[in-house]
Amino acid sequence: MPSDFDSPYRHGFVRLAAAVPVVRLADPAANAGRTIAQLREAADQGAAVVVFPELGLSGYSLDDLAPQDALLDASLAALEAVREATTQLLPLVFVGLPLRLEGQLFNVAVALQGGELLGVVPKRYLPNYREFYEARQYTAGSHAVADTAVVLGREVPFGSDLIFTAASHPHLRVHAEICEDMWVPVPPSTYAALAGATVLVNLSASNVTVGKADYRRLLSESHSARCLAAHVYTSAGAGESTTDLAWDGQAIIAENGVVLGESERFQAGDHLLLADVDLERLVQERSRMTSYNDQVRDLQPQLKAMRRVPFAFRAPVLADTHLRRSVPRYPYVPSHPATLDQRCYEAVNIQAHGLIQRLRATSAERVVIGVSGGLDSTLALLVAVEAFDRLGLPRANILGYTMPGFATSSQTLEQAHALMRSLGVSGEEIDIRPSCMQMLADLGHPFAQGEKVYDITFENVQAGERTSHLFRLANRHRAFVLGTGDLSELALGWCTYGVGDHMSHYNVNASVPKTLIQYLIRWFAQGGRHDDATRAVLEAIAGTTISPELVPADADGTLQDTEAHVGPYPLQDFTLYYLTRFGFRPSKIAYLAHQAWGEAGRGAWPSLVPADRRPAYTLGEIKHWMRVFLTRFFAAQFKRSAVPNAPKVGGGGSLSPRGDWRMPSDAVPDAWLRDLDENVPA
Repeated sequence: MPSDFDSPYRHGFVRLAAAVPVVRLADPAANAGRTIAQLREAADQGAAVVVFPELGLSGYSLDDLAPQDALLDASLAALEAVREATTQLLPLVFVGLPLRLEGQLFNVAVALQGGELLGVVPKRYLPNYREFYEARQYTAGSHAVADTAVVLGREVPFGSDLIFTAASHPHLRVHAEICEDMWVPVPPSTYAALAGATVLVNLSASNVTVGKADYRRLLSESHSARCLAAHVYTSAGAGESTTDLAWDGQAIIAENGVVLGESERFQAGDHLLLADVDLERLVQERSRMTSYNDQVRDLQPQLKAMRRVPFAFRAPVLADTHLRRSVPRYPYVPSHPATLDQRCYEAVNIQAHGLIQRLRATSAERVVIGVSGGLDSTLALLVAVEAFDRLGLPRANILGYTMPGFATSSQTLEQAHALMRSLGVSGEEIDIRPSCMQMLADLGHPFAQGEKVYDITFENVQAGERTSHLFRLANRHRAFVLGTGDLSELALGWCTYGVGDHMSHYNVNASVPKTLIQYLIRWFAQGGRHDDATRAVLEAIAGTTISPELVPADADGTLQDTEAHVGPYPLQDFTLYYLTRFGFRPSKIAYLAHQAWGEAGRGAWPSLVPADRRPAYTLGEIKHWMRVFLTRFFAAQFKRSAVPNAPKVGGGGSLSPRGDWRMPSDAVPDAWLRDLDENVPA
């Protein structure tokens, strides 16, 4: 039996449904039956809001049948049947029908929940061009003479200014509009979103023509992005008149510019689209976007006039607790090949252009870089090559140094030399062990007397000596030191502060997470940008175990493994993304990670991931490594407060105190750890 932790509703998600029933034109009784059947199906699947098409109870393509008394009476009877059906159901429901009020005929959406009529929303903008003649039959909602309506013997609010607000779920605030209302420059739902509505629904009919579906999708995507909202769009399908038009039954659910789900069009039968939208994420985005709230202030008179209509809401108990949306295992790395290719192209160009500007600003024609044969220095070196090629500077002016220490493996040393050789940069080797031994002896460290003591001093002496050499080499060659440390290491504090790999003159990797670096290197290897020798060494580097190589291998020859100490980078990058980008509580991040990385996880894999590197993690493992992340993240802020200049690369943000992230170095993680301990099952 699923626990409370497993429910999407527990973590700020709400399930939305867009329904497309087959219409029997001008037969509201039959249409009510299909509507009720789909409503029950949506309720059984845990939907909180269900949206039906425009004039779905009567049919849209009625023309002059719309004002007929028989049809209007039958539509009201159909509405009563739907209302009665909602008595035992949880969802908030929107159905469409023609409704005569005060001698005017309106195209309306009626909101119902728990057997109650909550309100009536008229179509505000009537299309009367090309194939549309709605003004012949209907009155625009803006011409209504009253802001209430008596429907089925009940007086309810009437207007396009209604926001239906869940009493027990503060983030579930729903606004409805009808078809053409979304196509105008300033849809009514824009004001609703600024007034707090998080879910915007559009009941549409919208006949189909070639290319129109793409435009509808663009409208839904862009409107959800501009309003920082969820958007549900549903349109008429089979059964509407094909005398002069055709209908495809398109349904779309979008969230903040991303389509979470879209129905197959031109289906012969009823169909239902469901998706889980993250209302907490939307509220987080709105709270931090200052320009959004500036417009709220500018439009206060209109927004204060919006009316709130409360309704009772109780989260359903779900039999299937899998999220009805994709949760990428690698939030920094797109799974779609074309999108991944574009993301890698943009990341490398941002890094290269950042370096180009710094070279121009300093009048430098050389850089010094430490090349370890690992991921980070490889990407930085590739970016340096890109920048120097574009500036017309010789690659020999890139001064690469590999500096073996006490634990450097022959594999990474050979990879470093092979990479520098294949790229045509200046490559040299400096053995740092003598200078490290001198410092260890000066410190009275046991290792200098032959004892196998591999403590933090032993490790950091090597890291510090490498950086010290690089800075003095930069002085000698009138160059600057190119940093290689990445975003994930900054988050976890996995860098030696000050005179260590924490420091450089300029760092092209500082806002690139480790998981993306792996794919950027594979992108270089597989993109035809380099010769066979370079591609071979890049593939080898991408597949090498991540290690600082500061502690000698054990008796079995096993090297120091970074991920065994700080956690698997896929999990830690996942936590980093949702913690810093969205401010989610740890229990929610753990839930998302389990949805993506659990044994039954449904998250998509990036197209370049090797099949043999596809682990799964239990909830216990996720919780353990998140505790490690939180503890290290808070403890390492002092390092992030003093990072070198670096370009912001990804939309996931950076940790620069001059950019995305400002945090006191002496803050404590207790509240975050408490949430993790109390709300995530062991």
